[in-house]
Amino acid sequence: MKLLLHTVPTPILLFVLGAVGYPLIELLWRGRTHWTMSLAGGVSMVLLLYISRTALPLPAMWFAGALAITAVEFAIGCAVNLGLHWEIWDYSNLPLNLLGQVCLPFTAVWFVLSIPAVSLCQIIDRAAG
Repeated sequence: MKLLLHTVPTPILLFVLGAVGYPLIELLWRGRTHWTMSLAGGVSMVLLLYISRTALPLPAMWFAGALAITAVEFAIGCAVNLGLHWEIWDYSNLPLNLLGQVCLPFTAVWFVLSIPAVSLCQIIDRAAG
């Protein structure tokens, strides 16, 4: 593990962790996923890494993480669902949604998931030196 942390750049390692973890969470949550969720997870974890390197207090990092993940989902959703009409997800029936691509209830979920994710980013970043 130590060799991996010193050989693979931290952003790449976290991209891979997010690209695997995000679809796994979705599989557990709704029983299916799509390859674009790997992209969303990878990008989200790299953003969480950069957020975790700031001087913000932890609750602000978690809030920033929730907003970052929501922004990633919105961008991908607009591209694949609205632009390409792939119909991977539609939150139109959920409260406080934006174009059916993101919604406040899932932003709250991202806040909760940002708590361990930010900590993981910090641990891996420190271990990588």
